[in-house]
Amino acid sequence: MSFEALPSHAELRAHGRSLRASCPRSSHAVWQPPRDRADPVRIVERANVGRLPELVPIRHARMMQSPFAFYRGAAMNMASDLAVTPTTGLRVQACGDAHLGNFRLFATPERRVIFDIHDLDETLPAPWEWDVKRLAASFVVASRDNQLADAIGQEAAAACARSYREQMSAFCAMNTVDVWYASFEAESLIESFRCPRHRKHLARRLSKAKERSAFEHDFPKLAHLRGGRPAIREHPPTIFHWRAHTREEFVSAVKKAFSSYRTSLPIERRLLVDRFEFKDIAVKVVGVGSVGTACFVILLMGGEKDPLFLQVKEARASVLEPYAGPSVFPNHGQRVVVGHRLMQSASDIFLGWTTKLGRDYYVRQLRDAKIKFEIDRFDAPHMIQFARSCGATLARAHARSGEPSAIAGYLGRGEAFEEALARFALAYADQAERDYEAFVKAVRSGRLAAHDGA
Repeated sequence: MSFEALPSHAELRAHGRSLRASCPRSSHAVWQPPRDRADPVRIVERANVGRLPELVPIRHARMMQSPFAFYRGAAMNMASDLAVTPTTGLRVQACGDAHLGNFRLFATPERRVIFDIHDLDETLPAPWEWDVKRLAASFVVASRDNQLADAIGQEAAAACARSYREQMSAFCAMNTVDVWYASFEAESLIESFRCPRHRKHLARRLSKAKERSAFEHDFPKLAHLRGGRPAIREHPPTIFHWRAHTREEFVSAVKKAFSSYRTSLPIERRLLVDRFEFKDIAVKVVGVGSVGTACFVILLMGGEKDPLFLQVKEARASVLEPYAGPSVFPNHGQRVVVGHRLMQSASDIFLGWTTKLGRDYYVRQLRDAKIKFEIDRFDAPHMIQFARSCGATLARAHARSGEPSAIAGYLGRGEAFEEALARFALAYADQAERDYEAFVKAVRSGRLAAHDGA
């Protein structure tokens, strides 16, 4: 609550417009790598520091699959580049890794299914432009991976930026609390796709996700009875039991960490967690950017047919910190949890944080009606429509912590910003491909190890 007079929407819009003098919207079109730009392979190596060394080659192998796979795993590289691009000085709670693969469907505590940003491991207060540029450029990189023309990738990038601008302007006319209540429902997203076949396919996946029970669907895939006791199935190299310590030492550390996690939850959620009994824990390799970090899956049981799978992900310093400033939180897991609650329209009820064996973590449900989009199968209309949905969703996330009237005032009603972003996205996609080629060369020369872990 503020006890001082707040600026009006008109004043904030005027302030946003005034920022065009020092940071013209056309300036966002430019990507020119500085002469002292760091070696992209060196940045990848720096991002590997502190990761589990036996998993780093798997990370490299996944990043080698395509330029878009490299782009997804190279958030630190782009953070370094974005730091030298123009900004207005307006800050929001930023995602830090906004690319189209990071937007998906998942269930809310009220059992609705929404479209939102999924992973916020890099979240930190930072310039809003950084998220929009990383997201826009991802559409050009992904379009090229799908053998779509650059004109389609640029159109998708422009559609993303346009949707961001229009949605941010819409938030200016809404009451403050209504902005926080805003969300994008799964059904609305599905209806936005023009192709009847694609709509039907997504609707069918959504229906299955809503009907799926943890015991009937997740338990057989992830767990089994071992000696009459529920245990997590091993699927090396992506799921395996930790053997760096004795089981007794490890379980003791887990119990201490879980007790710390429990205290990070609201009191009513602690009572919910207390209804479950710890059964097993295993390492689970996830994503592209997170490969090599310490990530686990925990199996809890609330009854004979009542499993709960929790995902425990290591939370390291955000890639934005060297350029946007350090986190105010002593635990990076807490930084990530607060970022989820600030940016997502609804967050997981088991979201919490802890520390174990010298590392920070955050915790959430492993699977809860989560649906990834088949990006590698997007044709031109789907890519452009998905860009619109992602742009609007990012605007909603930024509007919760930033000042939508000031950002909207800067963006204006014309097409200057989206035209600039389309040009930036194309130029940066070229940069990403050059970095990918340097990365592949480093792997083939033996500088970096890469294998699938088999």
